[in-house]
Order: sequence, then structure tokens, then C-alpha cells
Amino acid sequence: MQTLDATFSALADPTRRAILMRLAKGDLTVMELAKPFRMSQPAISKHLKVLEEAGLVSTTIRAQERPRRLETAPLKTAIDWIEKYRQIWEKRYQVLDGLLIELQTIQTKGDKKNGNK
Repeated sequence: MQTLDATFSALADPTRRAILMRLAKGDLTVMELAKPFRMSQPAISKHLKVLEEAGLVSTTIRAQERPRRLETAPLKTAIDWIEKYRQIWEKRYQVLDGLLIELQTIQTKGDKKNGNK
């Protein structure tokens, strides 16, 4: 559960989500990641640290560069967790839909019996 908590905590920040979106297109260095943001490189590095601690980003070493890479396993865990609850709620909505249809049928029969349309 700690991994899931860390994932959701990391995803709670819009800057971190934007970083992940950029990394989904390919590996980038901190400087490359910082370009579109109106913040300093140290601020981006702090966001990256949170993402790394959540397991969403890893660092590779390529010559003198240290590009960051998106790690999808924690996202898969979060998706699986959400999907489980989506299925539970989907079943509950189906039960409510059935009840609504039943109530509408009863109402229609009652209206016809009383001569109302």
C-alpha cells in the first residue's frame, strides 16, 4: 500500500504529471525537462526526486548525461487498484439501473390502470 500511496502522492502535483507526460515520449535530462517550465533546475530536481522515490522515474547513466526514464510499473499498480473499484461501482450502478427500470415499469402500469398516459 505504501507504493500506491507514494504513486498517488507523486501524481497529485500537476508539474510532476507534466514531467511524466514528457518522459512518456522518451528519456530526457534535467535540463531538457526544465525547459518548458517556469521554474529553476533545482525545483525540477525536487520534483524528480519525489517521482524517483515513488518509483515512477529512474536515472540512467549515459556518458556525462543522466537522463530520466519513465517507469510504468507503479502506474500499472495504480490502474489495477482503480479498476478494481471501478468494477465494484459498475456493478452497483447496474443494480440501480435495474431498480430504476422496475420503478418506471410500475409507474407506467399504474398510470395505464388509472387512465393516465
